[in-house]
Amino acid sequence: MTKRAHERRGSPSTSGPTSFEERTLTTAPPCRSTRLRHRAVAGLTALLLPLAALVGLATPAEAAGPTATYTKVSDWGTGFEGKWTVTNGGTTSIAAWTVEWDFPAGTTVTSGWDADITGSGNHWTAKNKSWNGTLAPGASVSFGFNGSGSGAPAGCKLNGASCDGGPVVPGDNPPSAPGTPTASGITNTAVTLSWTAATDDKGIKNYDVFRNGTKVATVTGTSYTNTGLTAGTTYSYTVQARDTADQTGPVSGARTVTTTGGGGGGGGKVKLGYFTNWGTYDRQYFVKNLVTSGTASKITHINYAFGNVQNGQCTIGDADADYNRAYTAAQSVDGVADSSDAGALRGNFNQLRKLKQQFPHIKILWSFGGWTWSGGFPQAVQNPTAFANSCYNLVEDPRWADVFDGIDLDWEYPNACGLSCDTSGPAAFKNMMQAMRAKFGANNLVTAAITADASSGGKIDTTDYAGAAQYSDWYNVMTYDFFGAFDADGPTAPHSPLTSYTGIPQQGFTSDEAIQKLKAQGVPAAKLNLGIGFYGRGWTGVTQAAPGGSATGPAPGTYEQGIEDYKVLKTSCPATGTIAGTAYAKCGSNWWSYDTPSTIAGKMTYVKNQSLGGAFFWEFSGDTSNGELATAISNGLQ
Repeated sequence: MTKRAHERRGSPSTSGPTSFEERTLTTAPPCRSTRLRHRAVAGLTALLLPLAALVGLATPAEAAGPTATYTKVSDWGTGFEGKWTVTNGGTTSIAAWTVEWDFPAGTTVTSGWDADITGSGNHWTAKNKSWNGTLAPGASVSFGFNGSGSGAPAGCKLNGASCDGGPVVPGDNPPSAPGTPTASGITNTAVTLSWTAATDDKGIKNYDVFRNGTKVATVTGTSYTNTGLTAGTTYSYTVQARDTADQTGPVSGARTVTTTGGGGGGGGKVKLGYFTNWGTYDRQYFVKNLVTSGTASKITHINYAFGNVQNGQCTIGDADADYNRAYTAAQSVDGVADSSDAGALRGNFNQLRKLKQQFPHIKILWSFGGWTWSGGFPQAVQNPTAFANSCYNLVEDPRWADVFDGIDLDWEYPNACGLSCDTSGPAAFKNMMQAMRAKFGANNLVTAAITADASSGGKIDTTDYAGAAQYSDWYNVMTYDFFGAFDADGPTAPHSPLTSYTGIPQQGFTSDEAIQKLKAQGVPAAKLNLGIGFYGRGWTGVTQAAPGGSATGPAPGTYEQGIEDYKVLKTSCPATGTIAGTAYAKCGSNWWSYDTPSTIAGKMTYVKNQSLGGAFFWEFSGDTSNGELATAISNGLQ
């Protein structure tokens, strides 16, 4: 099979921070008066002994007075303003302060003021300026920053000690970090956390458990059940050990947990991305990239694409990529190479298993069909029960049954034409979904990707999508690829318009028209997910900047003419305008349309206003290395 031809669906169917290992941030304050106010507070204090000298004078078990507290000042969806306040609650002045904390993956500091803030991975360090380091007893000073993401700080340290003012014991080392918690027993309102024990030279007294940076419990064992949670809500947990002298050690790694409940089989709005098995070849996009980009903490579901449909059955799509290929330690989610033992699970399935161990809130569906492999559906639906049995047996194969939480059927298109034409009749799709639900049962997800062709007499009109909805958890409505260089001479038009506009080449080819037609036919809004393309479609030979211009053919693309990833287009051809809720750009004679974080924010507002189930996207590898499009979807559906 071809790669990009398989990927795309055919005719209808503010940038985030850059991650970096060592970051030094600009520290210009938000306004001059703010900076001077803090400078004046610092000017009231005297230059006194450095902290090292004070430690030398301390008694063996001295109660350290300084504390640091965090406040989220404001949150505007795509970012937030945070503030730390350092207070000297002791009886002796300090001459300098350093505050350290950890953010969960996907949350970063983008700028700061009144402190020198640097970051390494998820760990952040803020040191005083030359003019606000000394603090007399009872004095306090604040510094602030802007950030992106939704996580809360954890594991705060002030001058190497706990930010809550706990004791410092010279000659007694603080404990090590506990292991990153694992999550089990996740319900609508509770989760059980477990972790490996920390070590200490004098012994561990207990553990503090933090939820979203706030301590919620202190326990003596290595497990804790947190109750009273909200259904369909994502939480971040860390653990910190406390030794017998009440010294605290480093915070553990963060575990993200999403409670069940609400719509979409995972609670709250669906945030689903497609992961392609062929993307691990030329694209070198691995499951590990979902972790390093911070995307894993911002999604609820993954559709693994694709399994094939052959001879009336669900079959393996690519055995090597799916479960045979041995990933190296560097390519692996947990840094451990795949086993070479006979019978050991390898490949993407093993990596997805490891991903779920780290992010147990993620549900994974195996998607069958797609643009290239939909030709097998007409034969399969002649015996829906046998087809469903074959799919269940493959998805629930004991080698990887724990990896998958259900099945997705990507038939392009029932009783209509895609790569080939089908004449199975309007009831064929409903019969297939009914058989799948009967076989997979209520505890597995059964979903489908469906057309967005809302034209009069178009693909939505040819199939009983409303009747099939009663057996489906949701539909991923492919609201992209409406227009593109498959019409080589144009006219240029955005491939994923949210709404209609004057001059649109075809009525019924917009996201809103598709959603409204499906709702009018009886598909519940909560079972409809809006589609977002993480790529653009483009033409060349274009002289007109606005949509509607003529062209001579498809624009050059990395993998296929007329198609390019967002991560390339954002710099090679930045957006020059917007129309119908999406962006477009003209660079030389090339004309592209694609979604940006800004236009995605608008589309997510539409999802909420229409009470849709959520959003999905095609596909992960088109995003930037720090996952800015996935972040925009996540932030927009909070």
